[in-house]
Amino acid sequence: MHISAKADYAARALLELAREPDRPLTCEAIASSQQIPFRFLKSVVGELRRAGLVRSQRGCEGGYWLGRPADEITLLDVARAVDGELLTLRGEPLDGLDYPGPAGGLPGVWRRIEADAAAVLGGTTLTALLPAQADRKGAA
Repeated sequence: MHISAKADYAARALLELAREPDRPLTCEAIASSQQIPFRFLKSVVGELRRAGLVRSQRGCEGGYWLGRPADEITLLDVARAVDGELLTLRGEPLDGLDYPGPAGGLPGVWRRIEADAAAVLGGTTLTALLPAQADRKGAA
């Protein structure tokens, strides 16, 4: 399974936003903190905004916030927001995949891998990934 740079950067950016949910962060601040190329991050954040995972405000007091609470955003949401399908074979979804003869059982294995990955990612929220100390700040 391949985890794209976009999915990794998107998750890291959202975790930065989740760490201090009451104040906006700029792309520059997120890129610097997470050592992510700024121009790439800017396009990733745009995709997250279109998916509703972040919201933005322009101006001198602007920046980005989470689009919904951190405990309602899963890694599956993040991966699908920036990559679309979770697992593909040669760029195609696994839905209609069918092989003849002795390879007939292989598509079922690929679909099980996708389902298992979706279960892990879907069961992991941003809140679950935050260090305990940051969690207490958000609750205070």
